[in-house]
Amino acid sequence: MKLYADTPARREWQLATDALVVAWLVFWIWLATKLFGLVLKLGVPGQKLAGAGNGMADGLSDAGSKVHRVPVAGDSLAGPFTKAADAARSLADAGRDEQHTVRQLAWVFVALLLAVPIAVVLLGWLPRRVRWIRRATAAAAWRGDGAGSDLLALRALATQPLRRLSTVDPDPVAAWRRGDPDTVAALANLELKRLGLRGQSRRRTSSTVDGPGG
Repeated sequence: MKLYADTPARREWQLATDALVVAWLVFWIWLATKLFGLVLKLGVPGQKLAGAGNGMADGLSDAGSKVHRVPVAGDSLAGPFTKAADAARSLADAGRDEQHTVRQLAWVFVALLLAVPIAVVLLGWLPRRVRWIRRATAAAAWRGDGAGSDLLALRALATQPLRRLSTVDPDPVAAWRRGDPDTVAALANLELKRLGLRGQSRRRTSSTVDGPGG
């Protein structure tokens, strides 16, 4: 798998971009963590209310139990303590509900804060990065292979500007169709260069290999 380009300028740009994206995400995650902690502080009163309510309920329940043991009038005397203990438990439940609401609110704020930066990465940077990796990996595998060079040359004919194609051959399409090895190699190198990959050496013709007179 080809993760980075061969040419120094393209590779350094990719490395810098990847580092910037990581730093971008780390910053927003850090900011979201800080926001989460700040919002949770809003639940401190609810926490104190729940603790106080539980303490009052326990104390009133103990007092009611003791009063209940009083002969004859124990039940009537314990009634107010029981009602007060129930009211204290209601206060404790209200405190716990407040803490739960604050925690949910904190998660909502975190989600809203992270939605945009994560969307920028997932919908903007990541698809382009993955697309380059797939194309560069395929091109690197085709580099130096006869059929692969033809595919790279064909892709260059489809994507490269006409002025750049004309530097290879006055009629690059015709040269590609007749399988001219120098033209095919030059076109393939244009596509490799576009992806930031090293070019391939041009294939020599049979006359160059065999020499005059073969």
